[in-house]
Amino acid sequence: MSSQVTLLHRTCYRYDRPVTMGTQTIRLRPMETCRTPIESYGMHIRPEGFNLKWERDSCGNDVACVGFWDRLTHFDIEVSLVADMTAYDPLLQTLSPDDRSDMPLEEHSAPSECGEEVRKFLSLYPAGIGGDTLGDMMAMNRCIARTLDYQRRLEPGVWSPEETLRRRVGSCRDSAWLLVNIARHLGHAARFVSGYLIQSAGMADGAEVLSGELHAWAQIFIPQRGWLGFDTTSGLLAGQGHIPLAVAARPEDTAPVSGLLDRCEATFNVCMKVERLFT
Repeated sequence: MSSQVTLLHRTCYRYDRPVTMGTQTIRLRPMETCRTPIESYGMHIRPEGFNLKWERDSCGNDVACVGFWDRLTHFDIEVSLVADMTAYDPLLQTLSPDDRSDMPLEEHSAPSECGEEVRKFLSLYPAGIGGDTLGDMMAMNRCIARTLDYQRRLEPGVWSPEETLRRRVGSCRDSAWLLVNIARHLGHAARFVSGYLIQSAGMADGAEVLSGELHAWAQIFIPQRGWLGFDTTSGLLAGQGHIPLAVAARPEDTAPVSGLLDRCEATFNVCMKVERLFT
């Protein structure tokens, strides 16, 4: 069976009147440091009549800056890529001393947003006693996944760590932000990740069914290993199905699409299709 898959991701915005749109920042390109090989990539934007400039920000994200010359009634983004889903063991990742010199750790070590609820949670699940950062963070990741019920939330924004723990429920971005803050509270550099998650959805009519979705997880800097991904929804380390699109110190700086827009009534639709590529 081929290890390559194709992913097609469409995002379609519709506006109730012609609107003037400011520069839109699109964060839908896999990062250069993505451990899952990306064999090909394309982005198509509609309508015509725009200026496109690619930039790389301080976190290493490749972002597309799009500006339109005319007013719009719709805005469509289509991403297509081919990824090699050959399995790998994230625990085999190592970091040489020379590689650490350009790691932007300071901005990802900002004071955490940990209050009474988080401190109470940590008193039940202490970490950092044995000096094993990786083991502690893997245990904390599993603990968060067991404690919180997953909830799909379509509304924008991320709950604070306090609210997530009070509710004992949250979306992937809520639980990921909780782990980022716990890691910082314990003295580790951590950042928020937005990306694609590709995984098997079972079998149908004797054929494998693959699913793809936008997902969020945490990355924590582990000495001698570098940035490792922790998926707080599953409690597992990020693997070949996790394709990072953007990392940042705060969740809002990883939004797939952001930018100014005239006041209007807007609707949007997102669809994603993943298929095994047979040669």
